[in-house]
Amino acid sequence: MERVAIIGASMTQFGQRDAWIRDLLAEAGIDCLEDAGVDPDEIEHLYVSNMASGEFEGQGGIMNGLAHDLGALPAYTERVDQTSSSGGAGIYAAWRSIASGASEMTLLVGGEKMTHRTTAEATDVIASITHPCEYKHGVTLPSFAGLTARHYLDRFDAPRESLAKVAVKNHRNGVDNPNAQFRREVDVETVLGSPVVADPLRLYDFCPITDGSAALLFCPESVAREYADEYAVIAGIDGATDTHVVHERPDPTVMSGVVESGRGAYEMSGYEPDDVDVAELHDMFTILEFLQMEGLGFAEHGEAWELVEAGYTDRDGELPINTSGGLKSKGHPLGASGVAQGVEIYEQLVGEAGPRQVEADVGLACNVGGFGNCVITTIMEAAR
Repeated sequence: MERVAIIGASMTQFGQRDAWIRDLLAEAGIDCLEDAGVDPDEIEHLYVSNMASGEFEGQGGIMNGLAHDLGALPAYTERVDQTSSSGGAGIYAAWRSIASGASEMTLLVGGEKMTHRTTAEATDVIASITHPCEYKHGVTLPSFAGLTARHYLDRFDAPRESLAKVAVKNHRNGVDNPNAQFRREVDVETVLGSPVVADPLRLYDFCPITDGSAALLFCPESVAREYADEYAVIAGIDGATDTHVVHERPDPTVMSGVVESGRGAYEMSGYEPDDVDVAELHDMFTILEFLQMEGLGFAEHGEAWELVEAGYTDRDGELPINTSGGLKSKGHPLGASGVAQGVEIYEQLVGEAGPRQVEADVGLACNVGGFGNCVITTIMEAAR
C-alpha cells in the first residue's frame, strides 16, 4: 500500500460569516486547490465533512453542489457525518480512498454554518447527538463537561486554575492565527470571573458557535512529488467508538475512544507519544484537553493538569498543544473542526505556520464526536 500524502491545505476565516454553507465550502475548496496547484478536473473523489446542514439551513446535497461549484465534475462525491468528529472522519475517508487505490486525487472540505441560529437553537441541534434517554432529561454536552470537570478536579486534587490556564494558552496561540474567531488574549482572572455555564466550568471554558470551512488535498506519495517538494504524509490513523450513554462508562475521566483510536494510530505509524512534536486536541471544553492528553499517553491518568501548570504544553514547551488556538480560540464549525486540525498539523510540518511555527517532524490530531462517543486520531509526518 502506497503512503498517502497531503499536498494542499486551506482554512477560511472562522467566526460569524454572511456566507452560507455552499459558499463557505467553495471558498476553502478553491483555496486548497490553488495552494497545491491542482486543477478541479483532476479531482477523482470529493468528500464533504458536515454534521448538520439540514438542521441548521435546510440544505441537503451539499457535496454534489460543491462538485458543481468547483468545476470538479464528474468526481465521486460523499458527505461524511460523524457528529463533531465529522472532520476527522473525513480525513479517514479521504485516506482510505487514496490508500485503497480508488483515487489518485481526493479533496476533503469540511464546513458548517451555525451563527444564524440562536444559541438555544444551536445547542439543541448539537444536543441531539446525545442518547434519547439523556436528551429527554435535558442533558447537554456542556452539562456532561461540568460534571466530568468537577469529578476530575476533586478526584485528582487539581486546582481550578489549571483548567483556566488551558483557555489562556489557547487564546494566546489564537492571537497569531489570522483565521481564528477570537484573536485576543485572556488571563486566568478573566476566565474564572466569567459567567458560570455548568459548574465548575464558566463561559471561557467553552468554545464558541462558529461558521467556517477548511480543506485538505490527498494523493499517493509518488504523485505528491510531482506537485510539491514539501508535503506531509499520514503515518497512522484510526477511529473508535465509546458508549453512547455516557453514564454507562466505568470511569468518566477516561475516554476509551481516545485511548483506542490513539493506540491504533500509534501502532500503524510506529511512533509513540514521546515522538510527537505538536498536537491539536479537541478542546470544545477545557476539561477535554486534559482527558485527551491522558488518553493519548502524553500524561499519566490524573496528571495532565500538572503539565499544563508547568508550561509543558505551551508553544515553547516540550509538547505544544493547540498552536492554532484550538477550538477554544479558533472556533468550532462542527464539520470543519477536524479538517482545520489537520490543516494546522500540515502547516506545522511543512513550515508554513508563520508566527505559530514550532520545530516539528511528527504531529497528531485528535477529533472528538459528542462527549467522546466517537474519535478519530491522525498522526502525520513531514516528508522525508
